[in-house]
This record gives sequence, structure tokens and C-alpha cells, in this order.
Amino acid sequence: MEKKRFKIGYTTGVFDLFHVGHLNILKHAKEYCESLIVGVSTDEVVIKNKGKKPVICFEDRLSIVESIKYVDKAIPQDDYSVFGKVTAVKKLKADVLFVGSDWQNTEKWNSIEKELNKIGCKVIYLPRTEGISTSILRGDIKK
Repeated sequence: MEKKRFKIGYTTGVFDLFHVGHLNILKHAKEYCESLIVGVSTDEVVIKNKGKKPVICFEDRLSIVESIKYVDKAIPQDDYSVFGKVTAVKKLKADVLFVGSDWQNTEKWNSIEKELNKIGCKVIYLPRTEGISTSILRGDIKK
């Protein structure tokens, strides 16, 4: 078995209306690390930060994510802030955090990356799957 570049990887998401884009992020993240921990946003975090309630409740989203073969552990993400990401990385002893490439070079993620670099955690931006998103699915369902 090929040695992975990182020991513990971490990523987060809402994972509402689970789709192939979500699966691709998890699959690509697992290619880099021995253990992949995934934070699933609680309903309260989603409502507060995105202004909408998830279609699938938190408990079901957590169950779906922890059942994916690329995921070693799924945990609640109850803090969406820069501080929350840094705290989670420290607690989990993650040496890499994965995020979609659509966030690269944004003010928020530049700030998160700077804070994580201070504690020795690398940020890797993974390619976004074009043509699919939860927002697109929500729109299709409404039609």
C-alpha cells in the first residue's frame, strides 16, 4: 500500500442532497491522507450562515457521510467561523484541511489558511465538480 502524504485530513460541509460532487471531494481528500475526518454542519450552523434550512436533517446527513467508504469518522461541525476551523484542526490533530477550489483566494479562506499555517496545518484546494451543486438540485426540484 502506498504511503499517504498526510496522517489526518479534515474537511467540512453541509452535505445536503448528497451528490457526486460531495463524493468526489471525499474521494480526492482520502487519496492524500491515512485518516479522513469529516465535519457535517449542524442544522443550526446552516440556518445561521446560509439563511436556509437543509432539506435533509443533520442526523441523516451525518449518517450518510459516515457510511461513505472514504470517510473514517464523521463529526458535527457546530462552528462555521475561522476560529471554529482552527479549533477543530487542533482538537483533531489534523495536518491537512481540504476545501473546494471555488473557495481558493477568497478573503475568508485566505484568513483561515494563514491561521492554519501557523499551527502546521496545510490547506489543499480540491477541484469542484462542474455542473452539480446542492443549489442546482434545489432549483431542479422546485421546477
